[in-house]
Amino acid sequence: MNILITGGAGFIGSHLCKAFLQRGDYIICVDNFITGSKDNIKEFLNSQNFRLIEHDISTPLYINDSIDWVLHFASLASPKDYITYPIKTLKSGLLGTHNCLGIAKAKNAKFFFASTSEIYGDPLIHPQVEEYWGNVNSIGVRSCYDESKRGGEALVYAYNRQHSIDVRIVRIFNTYGPNMQIEDGRVVSNFIVQALRGEDLTIYGRGNQTRSFCYVDDLVAGLLRIMEVNYKLPLNLGNPSEFMVSELAKLVLKLTKSKSKIKFLPLPEDDPKKRKPDITKAKKILSWQPQIRLEEGLKKTIEYFRRKLEADTRGSIRG
Repeated sequence: MNILITGGAGFIGSHLCKAFLQRGDYIICVDNFITGSKDNIKEFLNSQNFRLIEHDISTPLYINDSIDWVLHFASLASPKDYITYPIKTLKSGLLGTHNCLGIAKAKNAKFFFASTSEIYGDPLIHPQVEEYWGNVNSIGVRSCYDESKRGGEALVYAYNRQHSIDVRIVRIFNTYGPNMQIEDGRVVSNFIVQALRGEDLTIYGRGNQTRSFCYVDDLVAGLLRIMEVNYKLPLNLGNPSEFMVSELAKLVLKLTKSKSKIKFLPLPEDDPKKRKPDITKAKKILSWQPQIRLEEGLKKTIEYFRRKLEADTRGSIRG
């Protein structure tokens, strides 16, 4: 298949590019590298089945190639990034989604929208099911991301209803693994990098808020499966095993053998207290559920960051 993927040099996007190339698809990777990295895709750049277009998808993009799928993964998904670039975040989620849907319509292609568990906000039900409409502060500091995804979902279904675009939506819960950036700002990468550097691990609040962590290989397996089934409603993908943030910090310290301490900071505005996906539908429709336990995934992620930090150190010395 010919697949256009925005955010293809990002964390999840680069893993998808690899999976598609391994099965013989032709990939058009679109990225403006505001949070993506050429390091994530450097192994693909010489492939005849891979084409890179450096472009901000919030502005129109014209493609001559035939396209079977348009996958919109371009997004500033880290709180550090979307709080720094709120307007870019909204434009990527709204204008970018509109432009990608326009490509899908013009090419008679199927459309895939990468949504997020953040559309549920600070949830009042637990775990979160797809039918839950959420508890979101529409004007808070996180709203640029939350509402860009909620608005993006609305756009997807408007195109589905008005233009009969064949659509898929996945609401992605906390995912981690190789190809995350050192300064990503999300909790898993934060803790690992801080531990490897010997810095204090920063926990916001008392650390009793919960998250459910899905290793990227498990997520990609689920993303590939939803492209193979005829299911057009939003679908949760994530790992339902729930951990307190303080538990994660202690496990990272154990696995890295770090002597770092834990430092508690004030809880950010609208930070969700609980987060856990109900994946009943994914199990039934996709015959999918995560296979990789947190400790196993963390070991792989720690090794990735260890190598990346060592490479950066060598580069700084040479520089």
